[in-house]
Amino acid sequence: MIEVSCLSSSVSNVKVKETHCSVGELLPNVQYEFWVTATNTTGISPASEKAVYVTVPSPPVIRQRECSSCPEAALIRWESGNTNPVDSYTVELSETGSDGQSGVTESIVAVPTCESLIQLQSGRQYLIYVRAVNIGGPSDRSEAFTVSTTGTIFHLLQDTAHPCLSISEDGFSMFYGDEELPCVAVLGDLIPVRGRHYWEVELEEDTEYRIGVAYEDTQRNSYLGGTNTSWCMRHVLTPSRHKYEFLHSGWSPDIRITVNPVRIGLSLNYDRGILSFFNVELEQHLHTFYCSFLHYVHPCFALDNPGALTVRNGVAAPEYVHLV
Repeated sequence: MIEVSCLSSSVSNVKVKETHCSVGELLPNVQYEFWVTATNTTGISPASEKAVYVTVPSPPVIRQRECSSCPEAALIRWESGNTNPVDSYTVELSETGSDGQSGVTESIVAVPTCESLIQLQSGRQYLIYVRAVNIGGPSDRSEAFTVSTTGTIFHLLQDTAHPCLSISEDGFSMFYGDEELPCVAVLGDLIPVRGRHYWEVELEEDTEYRIGVAYEDTQRNSYLGGTNTSWCMRHVLTPSRHKYEFLHSGWSPDIRITVNPVRIGLSLNYDRGILSFFNVELEQHLHTFYCSFLHYVHPCFALDNPGALTVRNGVAAPEYVHLV
C-alpha cells in the first residue's frame, strides 16, 4: 500500500499488488510525501522512509495590458499562476518570419520576479512565452504573447486615470462625459528604455486637450505643462479661434497654427533631449521642446471638455520626424 500526504491535505492511500504505482491528480507546485507499507495476512509492516516530491508549477499568465515595447526592447509582465511561491521564471522568445513560422528559441533563465526587460532587434516580430520553475522542474509554457518592434507600444494606465474618465478595454482610448472639470488626465505606460519613441494621438477638432509627457512624480492635482516636470501641447477653443499652446512651467511661446490637427504625432528622443509634435496628415512640424530629461517620462493625456482621445502606437516613425 502506498500512502501520500501534502501540507494542505490529509493522508490518502492507494492499494496495489505491484512494486510500482502511478499517482495522479496532484496539485501543481505542492510538496508531497510518499511512503510504502507492505501488507499480508499477518498485518501491515512499518512504513518505509518517506520520499519527498514537489510537483511542477502551473504556467504563468502574461498580463498583456501591462506589457510595453519599443524598437529595441520589450517589457513583459506576468502573474505567477501559482498560490505557493516558485523559485524563478524562464522567458522564452522566438522570432517569427513572414510566413508565421517561428525560428530558434532563446531563453532568459533565473528571472526572480514577474517581469523581464528583454533586448530585441528593431523591425522584427517575436513570440514570447514564460515558464515558472521550482525544484520539481519547469511548468508548461504560458500562452504566447506577440511582440512587434516596428514602433513603440504602450497602454493607458487605468490606475492613474481621473475618476471621470473611462478607459477602453484595449487600453488605447479614453472618454470623458458631461462633467465640466478641467484637465482630467491619464498616464501611459511607456517602456523605461532610453532612445527614441514615437506615437500618435487622434482627436476631434473641437476637443480641448493637453497631450505630452511628464515625470512619474508629477503632482496629480497639477495641470499638464504647468510645472517643470511636464511638457504638453494644449488646444483651447476661444470665441474667435482655435488656440494652441506648448506649455512647460506654465509658459508657452507665441505660436499660431492655421490648420487644426486631428492626428498628432509625438516624437520623444532621450539621447538628444527633444520632444516634438507633428500634424501627421500634413507631415508638418508644430513645435519642439529641448530638455535634458533627467528621468524616464510617461506619456500623458488630458481632456478639458467632453470628448474622446485615441492613442495610435506600434507605428514606425515617419521619415519627416527624423529630420527634426
